[in-house]
Amino acid sequence: MTTAFRRWAGRTLHAGSMSLPAPLTVTSPDAWFRRRPPLTWATAGVLFAAIFALRMSGGTVEDAYSMLYVFPVALVAVAFGRRAGGAAGVLAVGLIVVWAVTQDVGLDPLGWASRVLPILLLGLLVGDATDRLRRIESARLRLESAALLHREAIEINDSLVQGMVAAKWSLEAGNVDTGLSTLNATIAQAHELVSGLIRQAGMGGRTEQLHREDD
Repeated sequence: MTTAFRRWAGRTLHAGSMSLPAPLTVTSPDAWFRRRPPLTWATAGVLFAAIFALRMSGGTVEDAYSMLYVFPVALVAVAFGRRAGGAAGVLAVGLIVVWAVTQDVGLDPLGWASRVLPILLLGLLVGDATDRLRRIESARLRLESAALLHREAIEINDSLVQGMVAAKWSLEAGNVDTGLSTLNATIAQAHELVSGLIRQAGMGGRTEQLHREDD
């Protein structure tokens, strides 16, 4: 009976051993204008300058050059959100005002509204949509992380409980050596699992401290 029990305890502890799942890593699907903010700002600045120079170079009031500002405004809004998109829209409106003043262009209220409102609304609405998408993505990642931690907790609990139960039964049956061996293996496994969780959390220094304290 003793030999059979030892075999069962060994199989139980071995079956309970586990390695932690790989840490959750997320590959950013963001386009270049989100990964490289300086390049995005530089591109938007070049577009603003080019459109302003084109508008100042000539053409008539009826030409829709001013509507080209939607491109840099949309770029900034998609890359940086509502506040930046609104600021880009205000900048575009300011450049339109500069053109109208320096070129002595007279626009009626409808003319101003047709040029100003679409640009401002574009920056605000596209930027707001970008912010909402980012919040949704952040919430999704938090849920995935919580689900991963929950699964790890269940696996760790099952593994350690099996080892402790095997050790308890060995001790109750009078198999002190087997019980102590199983208990020591379970403690070592618990230390390894906890250290792995700490390393995944980016606290490698704390893991080393735990090792020193145990020694």
